[in-house]
Amino acid sequence: MVESCFYHINEPGKLVCVNTLEEALIKAKSGSFIWLAYCQPTKEELSLLIEPFGIHPLAVEDCLDEDQIPKIEDYPNNTHILFNSFSYANKDLIIDEINFFIGSNFLITVNKLDKNNQNYHEGIKRLVEQDLVSAKQGPAYLMHTILDNIVDNKFSVLESIEDELISAEDAMADNLADFNPAELQRIRRDVLALRKSLFHEREILIKICRKDIVFIPEKAIFHYRDIYDHLTKFFELSEKHREIVTSLTQMNLSLLNNKMAQAANQTNKSVRRLTLITTIFMPLTLIAGIGGMSEWSMMTGPENWRTAYPAFLLAMAIAGGANYFLLKWLEMRDQGRE
Repeated sequence: MVESCFYHINEPGKLVCVNTLEEALIKAKSGSFIWLAYCQPTKEELSLLIEPFGIHPLAVEDCLDEDQIPKIEDYPNNTHILFNSFSYANKDLIIDEINFFIGSNFLITVNKLDKNNQNYHEGIKRLVEQDLVSAKQGPAYLMHTILDNIVDNKFSVLESIEDELISAEDAMADNLADFNPAELQRIRRDVLALRKSLFHEREILIKICRKDIVFIPEKAIFHYRDIYDHLTKFFELSEKHREIVTSLTQMNLSLLNNKMAQAANQTNKSVRRLTLITTIFMPLTLIAGIGGMSEWSMMTGPENWRTAYPAFLLAMAIAGGANYFLLKWLEMRDQGRE
C-alpha cells in the first residue's frame, strides 16, 4: 500500500520530503509552500487538516465518498477541486478520483489508488521533480503539472476505445453471426462515463480560466488554458466515439434485418414452389383417385383399356399443364399491376 507523503519546496527550488504533518506546517510558516500527497487516507487523517488549513468537513466527506462527479468549490482559505483519472486495461475502464485543495501556500492532493495503479504517486513525484522550475513558482503551478499529466493520460484511454470500435466494426463486417452486440453496449457505457467526466472537468477549467479562483495567479492562467484546450478536444472525441457506437449499433440491426429478410425471402420462395406443386397436383390427385376406383374402366369398358388409360393419362397431363400456365398468367398479371 502506498503511504501518504509530505513535501515542501524550499527557496532553491528543491522538493524536500518531511516526515510529519506538524513538520510540514512549520515549513509552511517559514515562507515556503508545502505539498501534502495523501494516498488512500482515512477519515481521521483528513480530519487533521480541518483546523490548520480550513478544510471544510463536507470536503473531507467528498474525498472519502465514491462516485462523485468532478466539481470545484470555493472556501475562505482554500479551493477544493475534484478531478478524475482514467486508466484502461483488459477492456475495463477504471476511474479514480483525485482531490485537490489549493491555498495560498499549500497544495493538498487526495487520491484513492486502484489496485492496478499503485505506482501513480511515484510517477507524479518524478514528474514534479522533472518540472521543479515551474512547480517552485507556487501551488498553482504544481497543481498544473499534476493536472496536465492526468489530462494527457486521458488521450491514451480514448485511443484504446477507438481501437476497440474499429475492431468491433471489422468483426461485424467479417462475421455477423459470431459478433456479440453486448460489446457495443459495454463500449457505450464507457464512452458515456468518459463524456460525463470530461464535461464537468471542462466546466472546472472554464471557471479557472475565468479567474474565479483567487489562489491561481493570472500568470498561471495561461498554463490552465492549455489544459482546457486538451479537455475540449477530448470531449469532442468522446462525442465522436458516442456517435460511432450509435452508428455501429444501427448498422448491426440493419445487417441483422437484412439477414432475416434474406431468410424470409428464401422461405417464401420455398413455400411458393410447394404451393405451385400442390396446386398443380391436387386436381391430378382427384382424377387419379377417381380412375383408381375403377369408374373409368366401368365407363369405357374393360376391353378398351389399351386406349382408355393412355387417354386418361393424357387428360391428366393436359389438366396439369393448364393449371401451371393459369398460375403463371395470374402471377404475371399481379406483377404487372404492381
